[in-house]
Amino acid sequence: MISIALRWLVLMFLIILTIGGNVLVCLAVGLSRRLWRIANCFVVSLAVTDLLLGLLVMPLSATVELRSGKWPLGGALCNIYISVDVMLCTASILTLLAISVDRYLAISAPLSHSRRVTPLRVTLAITAIWTLSVAVSFVPIHLGWNTADYRVQHADWGIGDEDKEGRYCQFEWNNNYVLIYTFGSFYLPLMLMCGMYLCIFRVAREQARRIRATTPSSARTATAAITREHKATVTLAAVLGAFVICWFPYFTFLTCKGIKEKTNPPNTLHSIVLWMGYFNSALNPILYPAFNRDFRKAYGELLRCRGDIFCNFRCSVFHLHCGYLCLLAHYHFRCYMSRAQR
Repeated sequence: MISIALRWLVLMFLIILTIGGNVLVCLAVGLSRRLWRIANCFVVSLAVTDLLLGLLVMPLSATVELRSGKWPLGGALCNIYISVDVMLCTASILTLLAISVDRYLAISAPLSHSRRVTPLRVTLAITAIWTLSVAVSFVPIHLGWNTADYRVQHADWGIGDEDKEGRYCQFEWNNNYVLIYTFGSFYLPLMLMCGMYLCIFRVAREQARRIRATTPSSARTATAAITREHKATVTLAAVLGAFVICWFPYFTFLTCKGIKEKTNPPNTLHSIVLWMGYFNSALNPILYPAFNRDFRKAYGELLRCRGDIFCNFRCSVFHLHCGYLCLLAHYHFRCYMSRAQR
């Protein structure tokens, strides 16, 4: 009984930390002028992914964990729950890949970065990421591509059937599709990102050498812009490293299970690697202020309820209020004119 209560407290703390931290990231980027950069749209997209994981997936996973692996909501909702979980994980890795491409462009060609990375292209990239994530998650599971007999998993499972033997709400891993999925959605993007960041740090080292070789007067202006990009790159590289550390055990476990012929019931090892991956969603909001001064200041202003963040918020509310009053005055003026004409 004590162990169940302790697990409940730990899981609830992790869920609350995930939701609160990622809401804080979204507010910080949205309200702090220091963070109003087009590249931070990817950071917000990643925070939204983690926030949805904390709202939609982690509470259900905690319920299953505390019920000894039993799923009480039937097969149809189980497939939706698994699809949402896969979708959010895929969206995270693809967003991190997009961030690595943006960082490479910012470091290798800082003068042309604003021409290459435009709001329209960032919007299209984020839209493509979410569209591909939905396709990769919902389509295969609901068409049965991930099962050994290519039938939709849990299709004959109704609400209240969780007590029957073999009824476990989990992603079935019984054919080569799982191997293709893990390679295409995790290992391949991971190799691309590692190669991208390796190129980034090589370019950054070369830029630092060139800056030291230039005259102080010309180096001062270049150093400020390049240093800012380098700090942002270090922050996002730390986010990538945390993602790899947290999710690599799960995908390795998933790959090993995909090679076997039978689907085993959830066990302690499965729970550990799964919640290690979920922990990454709570870790990201901690990494941003740890490596980035602008995020630290934005967090401090949000938590202390002062600074330019709340000035911007008050100005926005004021402008909305003024706009509402203008519309109301215009409406009454038209009513008055129509009555006068009568």
